[in-house]
Amino acid sequence: MSPEPDAITRPVALITGGTRGIGLGIARALVREGWDLVLSGLRSAAEVAPVVAELQTSGSSVTYVAADVSSREARAALVEAVRARHGALNALINNAGRAPRVRTDLLDATEESFEELIRTNLQGPYFLTQAVARDMIGRRKAEPAFRAVIVFVTSVSAEMASPNRGEYCVSKAGLAMTAQLFAVRLAPHNLPVFEIRPGIISTDMTAGVRQMYDQRIADGLVPEQRWGQPDDVGRAVATLVRGDLPYATGTVIHVDGGLSLARL
Repeated sequence: MSPEPDAITRPVALITGGTRGIGLGIARALVREGWDLVLSGLRSAAEVAPVVAELQTSGSSVTYVAADVSSREARAALVEAVRARHGALNALINNAGRAPRVRTDLLDATEESFEELIRTNLQGPYFLTQAVARDMIGRRKAEPAFRAVIVFVTSVSAEMASPNRGEYCVSKAGLAMTAQLFAVRLAPHNLPVFEIRPGIISTDMTAGVRQMYDQRIADGLVPEQRWGQPDDVGRAVATLVRGDLPYATGTVIHVDGGLSLARL
């Protein structure tokens, strides 16, 4: 099936995990800039309908596809849904991820938790990017003016060790290397790849540790002395997909209020 006519005139982005938290912050930033969106997540279409309706008020086309990125079959169905409606994407935002169900000391962590996080946070986006990048390359060969970009949303945990959630750190460190690998592989095709490393962002994922981080931020953990907001990440992603950082593929952008800065 060919892309619908209205999809050709507006850039299209797929945002995994795009209906809540950081993903929703990115979605809101992109619709402000005139992007059409495909959002994916684990919830049903009925559950995310209010979010989709909100985003559509900007005039953007917003499609939701329920898909678990950790599942090979679900990823394939998601890619096919995107191809059927839009053809090749102008942007893939690999944002979906999960934290450990229980924070556990490194010496007590389970293989089940490790495997779950690796499948969702690393294996899923790795192979989703592979499929989407092939489509982007094909479209560029047919239309040299076609522009596309890939963004990986990782975490400061890709470089900062937290022994009570080691599987999360390992998954994000692997995803950071994935961004570097695709940046090298896709550079000859003029397809830039970037990595965003958020710090302590106020979302439902961090709600359970809110009190702890309130105190640590007050004690100076974050130089900017505040929680990050999903919109902080969204605005950074919007900068990248607009093409405002040319000749910079592989760049890592920290959105963490200075958390990852080396300090005495």
